[in-house]
Amino acid sequence: MRYLPGSLIIAALALATAACSSDRYTTAGFHLPGNGNPEHGKAAFVELGCSSCHKVYGADLPNPTVTPVVPVNLGGLTSRRLSDAYIVTAMLNPDYHLAPHIPGEITENGHSRMPTFADKITVRQMLDITAYLQSTYVVQRPLPNAPFQ
Repeated sequence: MRYLPGSLIIAALALATAACSSDRYTTAGFHLPGNGNPEHGKAAFVELGCSSCHKVYGADLPNPTVTPVVPVNLGGLTSRRLSDAYIVTAMLNPDYHLAPHIPGEITENGHSRMPTFADKITVRQMLDITAYLQSTYVVQRPLPNAPFQ
């Protein structure tokens, strides 16, 4: 019985710590089901007009038609795997994290030129596009002791 107050304090601190690390702005706990279909995602990518702005490395897609050209190419070599949360956020809230580029290339009046797809995309399309884009990235980690290039 004499350890009960100390145990309660430790439990309260543990809960507070866990609560601090799992707010809505972290990717902790964000997991899409693994049933996205990359082929359907490629079709949805074209259907929703994504290919009119973005090139996808190694993909046989129509060339982008938007002017000025959007310099954000997707897929290809990367040093780390993009999270599903990052890709979904880019589709639903493209203003959240703007890539560093010359103003006007990806922004207009401080906002992303990319429209939000929150009211235009189905959950199935989101899952499939995410699976498609994930399939186009190749993680290539730098070799230890490799010369800086």
